[in-house]
Amino acid sequence: MVLFSRKEIYEIFHDGQKFGAKEVTRHETGGNVVMNCCVFNDKKNSYLVAGQESHCQLYKVNTKLVEQVKVENIGNDIHIKQRNTNLKPKEQVDNNKNVKKELYYTLNPMDSVQTDFNGSEPLSRVVRINYDGKVLATGGTDGDVRLWKFPSLQPLFILKGHKKEIDDVDFSRHDNYVISIAKDGLGILWDCKTGNERSKLTWKHPEGSKYLYKRCRFGVIEEQKNKSALYMIANAVNPKHKSFLQQWIPEENDLKKYSEFDETLATLAVRDDGRFVAVGTMFSGSISIHVAFSLQKILTVAGAHSMFVTGLEFLSSINTNHSISSVAEAAVLSISVDNRLCIHTVPYRRTIPLWIGIMLLVLTLFLTFLLCAYLGL
Repeated sequence: MVLFSRKEIYEIFHDGQKFGAKEVTRHETGGNVVMNCCVFNDKKNSYLVAGQESHCQLYKVNTKLVEQVKVENIGNDIHIKQRNTNLKPKEQVDNNKNVKKELYYTLNPMDSVQTDFNGSEPLSRVVRINYDGKVLATGGTDGDVRLWKFPSLQPLFILKGHKKEIDDVDFSRHDNYVISIAKDGLGILWDCKTGNERSKLTWKHPEGSKYLYKRCRFGVIEEQKNKSALYMIANAVNPKHKSFLQQWIPEENDLKKYSEFDETLATLAVRDDGRFVAVGTMFSGSISIHVAFSLQKILTVAGAHSMFVTGLEFLSSINTNHSISSVAEAAVLSISVDNRLCIHTVPYRRTIPLWIGIMLLVLTLFLTFLLCAYLGL
């Protein structure tokens, strides 16, 4: 039996009241099952890298904006046709109100390289591109992390430090770090410019239980935007013990803060400006969003999915022509094997202006003084 797979690309939008998603393209990959993927966009090109069995396949993403005209409603159906460019100028102007622009994507296969060399069952488990789009990291069942030039896919380094298959990797934004975690329980910090190991993350496990890292993501230190913070989720081998969302200062190998969970954690995301962190659970399909600096929980969506959460990603906070704006302070997208795509939002937290706070303070002190004078204190 031959398994076939496909890639599907969805457009996320906000109509002023709610978020929505619609499929804009799909790409059949034949017998190569897609296990993971990542994307990179610069001012000129967009790329998608997909882990397909033992290889990584590079695609160039091309976009096309097609103008369509809504013709008429027939029953409950809206009929669309391509815009007629042969109309007279006045007729074109009159029809502008019915013109709808649709964005379409095509994936053009480029290079493919083998990234895992496990003799019995090679499998590429994770791919990740660094922030400037110059280095690609891959990890698989052979336990090695490989760094490649991007997008040429020329080999740079093989990072040998794990004894079991790789679960996750990530790049820091500023410090030239790459972190790798694996099923051997190790979290190793590497210098991606030299390929040398910098340190292993070590911490005292509570209750003598054994813990394994599940996901890792870099953020930034809020008061020092040019320094990295590292967020990890760690699960106990014994599921009766608590799981942890951790905040590390990687250059100091220092576990600064942590937040406890009664359930095994599955996924992790950090927003691009470093302000928020989100985690998804394994059994209940719940989502929680935290302030990154303090790990304070500000939103819990219990049972967001009927099964475990397989992916989380914050919508960008950077204001560009391609970003999505809404009335929410933060929004995170979640996916699961229940075939649902959900977006969870954090409403803006209400605050009072500084001058009102000062006036309330002065008024409180004044009333306290009058009360004390009346009582003769």
